Amino acid sequence: MATERTIRPRSLIRLLEQDRTLVMGVLNVTPDSFSDGGQFHGNADAAVKAAAALLEAGADVLDIGGESTRPGAQEVPADEECRRVVEVIARIHRQFPDALISIDTRKSLVAHEALSAGASIVNDVSGLRFDPALADVVAGFDATYILMHSLGTPETMQDDPTYIDVVTEIRGFLLRQTQYAMDHGIAKPNIWIDPGFGFGKTLEHNLALMNRLEELTALGFPMLVGTSRKSFMTLGDSTIAPGEREALTAATLALAVRAGARMVRIHDVQRHRPVVRLADRIVRQ
Repeated sequence: MATERTIRPRSLIRLLEQDRTLVMGVLNVTPDSFSDGGQFHGNADAAVKAAAALLEAGADVLDIGGESTRPGAQEVPADEECRRVVEVIARIHRQFPDALISIDTRKSLVAHEALSAGASIVNDVSGLRFDPALADVVAGFDATYILMHSLGTPETMQDDPTYIDVVTEIRGFLLRQTQYAMDHGIAKPNIWIDPGFGFGKTLEHNLALMNRLEELTALGFPMLVGTSRKSFMTLGDSTIAPGEREALTAATLALAVRAGARMVRIHDVQRHRPVVRLADRIVRQ
């Protein structure tokens, strides 16, 4: 697949020079996301308006997703995923040319079209296990690549996730896959890691992972942590809906900052950016 190097006016590498935790704002344009599915599906005007609000609230990166990866979600064909995200990305890039845009995808075709439209980051929940051509696309555009740990696929990952030592095994996976990424042309400074909270992990796995995040930040790659509104934070209380988990999200954000996360992925940037700023001041004084 042909690619082309695209020069961006800003870069995530430059933002890393700032002594603070970065904020990634979530913008799903799917009909079935676990938290906000359907809100912006098929409505590019509303999606661009939401992007503006996230940037105004202080998001450093916009993460655009056209395929739900919640537990049990079905795969979306690449052409349909492109139809959902490419116009939105192009319009956001035209209106906010300095904004950093991430495409949340595991497919090389979607990544290529999104990067061509103005994205500069690929956020891959599969960790290069789903589409072998994705590494070539990322390398061809010299894009930032976020490599996440997960088990199986979204359809199967919560069937029976089993580990002997969850943190040690995630650490090994991240080491193997980051090396694979570099072997396939992705420059080390462009690689981020994500432990994948909620992706093929039980409650106890997620809690152990949160408690031992420092073992992953020690790997030498900047780390993204995404806990926003995820069900493990309810400790099994199914009556707490995603939109009612903001206080729980705040607790995990503070712990992630303490553990050395360089960016956190959140839905409500206006509510939680002050949490991140306060945690930064405490940790970095």
